[in-house]
Amino acid sequence: MRASIGLVGLLASVQHVLAGTLPSKIYGVNIGGWLVLEPWMLPAEWEAMGGQICSDCSQCIGSEWSYTKAYPNIANAEFAKHWSTWFTQDDVNQLVADGINTARIPLGFWLVEPLVNRATEFYPEGGIVYLQQGVKMLSDAGIQVILDHHALPGVQTGDASFTGNCTEYVEFYTDYNYQRALVWTAVMTSLSHLDPNFASVFAIEAVNEPIMDADQTPGYGTFQKEFVDTVRAVELTLGIPVPGLLASGLPSRNTLVTTCAIPSFRRCLGLTVLYLVRFMDINWQYNNPSNPADAAIGPQGYDNHLYYSFGGVAAANPTAYMESICNLNRVQADAALGDTPLWFGEWGLPTQFNATDEFLYMWADAQKLAYSQGAGWIFWNFKVEQSELAGNLSRQWSYIEGVKLGFLTQDPSQYHNANVCEPYLTTS
Repeated sequence: MRASIGLVGLLASVQHVLAGTLPSKIYGVNIGGWLVLEPWMLPAEWEAMGGQICSDCSQCIGSEWSYTKAYPNIANAEFAKHWSTWFTQDDVNQLVADGINTARIPLGFWLVEPLVNRATEFYPEGGIVYLQQGVKMLSDAGIQVILDHHALPGVQTGDASFTGNCTEYVEFYTDYNYQRALVWTAVMTSLSHLDPNFASVFAIEAVNEPIMDADQTPGYGTFQKEFVDTVRAVELTLGIPVPGLLASGLPSRNTLVTTCAIPSFRRCLGLTVLYLVRFMDINWQYNNPSNPADAAIGPQGYDNHLYYSFGGVAAANPTAYMESICNLNRVQADAALGDTPLWFGEWGLPTQFNATDEFLYMWADAQKLAYSQGAGWIFWNFKVEQSELAGNLSRQWSYIEGVKLGFLTQDPSQYHNANVCEPYLTTS
């Protein structure tokens, strides 16, 4: 914390910019595969770079870590090509045309390069410049931004390319890596207030998809509180008023009260404080997890991800899917525990069965109806590769393609059939 506050102090003379705005209803997409590259989303490009596609990404060149380790002399240049072409102004223009108002940008901890131990950790360099360019394009287009800490130091969940290092060794839940994540948080908070390129950033998400078994995430509840403390302490250092905090520092948590309420909070504080800090909701985990609502100082938001295609949600048939989604009560269950506002930060159209076009029209409408009970939704992903190797991937994973095919409405607030759930509602 001391190191991160010192960094902000060096920047305190810079005029801070206004924070972005939480939309009245979030209609968003993830800018995935960009600054955290997931090879399954762009297999042809990945193989052309020299990467490999395999069923177990830990056993081949299947992540940013393994690629940079295998090709240390060309990794930075190859990733620079990817960063400059995967997400472009043309993509932003298309998102505007499709009515998108929010973008969630998955980021790796290695974007803050001094945090990386180059002797033992292998990640490409130079991504921060492309983040600056990307958030400026989004800001200029009027699209609000969430900075998502998607790939944490030490890896927050095992055997997943979205962590940047596909490995069974999960080491995020340690004091050392918690501290590195807090420094990352301080840097991103500082940029969000000081760099005009970041003018539409309204939230920073602490950890994408931690291990679901809370018994395997020791210290995570304490980290949640320290994450909030870090964001708010940076804002205090910059002279930004934060509800419940005194100019002299952080008081004890049981004295933190605010007279500014959502949605008037930012207006009350002069439209400068980050609107929300953001966590995966309490119901993401099991085995007596900590409640992120207990960490709140000022406004806070909550995230949940729901993919039926990975199993464990509903039986693999259209009727079971519709009955499940049409009776979803996650927004209400979270609110009862204080985790509100809730939005669904990842979802898509993929299924465990061969879905017909007719079903995908229904499936898109039903999910949008369910997720709009809360603060809104953010589709995974804005696009995926269209190539012979990728096959039919874009049909159910790409928002832009989903609109072109008609499964997703041109106006995201509209539906093909707003009564699609009526035949599937239960009375219990």
